[in-house]
Amino acid sequence: MDRQELSAARAGLVPGDRAALSALVKTSVRAFAERSPGHAVELRVPPFVAVQCIEGPRHTRGTPPNVVELDAATWLDLALGDLDWAEGVATGRISASGPRSDLSAYLPFP
Repeated sequence: MDRQELSAARAGLVPGDRAALSALVKTSVRAFAERSPGHAVELRVPPFVAVQCIEGPRHTRGTPPNVVELDAATWLDLALGDLDWAEGVATGRISASGPRSDLSAYLPFP
C-alpha cells in the first residue's frame, strides 16, 4: 500500500463504518511494518492492531521499551502526511516512549 492507495481508501470510508475503518487501519499498519521490519518498536492503534517494527533489539516479554500509540484518525493523518510527527507528539495525539520510538524518518507513506 502506498500513499495514493491509502488516500483513496480513506476517501471512500463511510462515516460510522467501523469495519471498513478497522480493515484500512490494519492493512496500512501492517504495510508499514513490512516496509520497516524489525522488533524494536511496538506500534499500537487500539483497538484495531499492534505490530512490532523498526530494526533494533528484539523485545520478547512484558511492556516493550519503545512504544508508539495513537488512534485511527491520527494514524491515517500521519501516514498520509496530513500530520507532522513533532506536531502529533506535541499536541498529545501521538504517545511515543523509548529511545527508538520516533517514527518521523519512516512516515508519511511513500
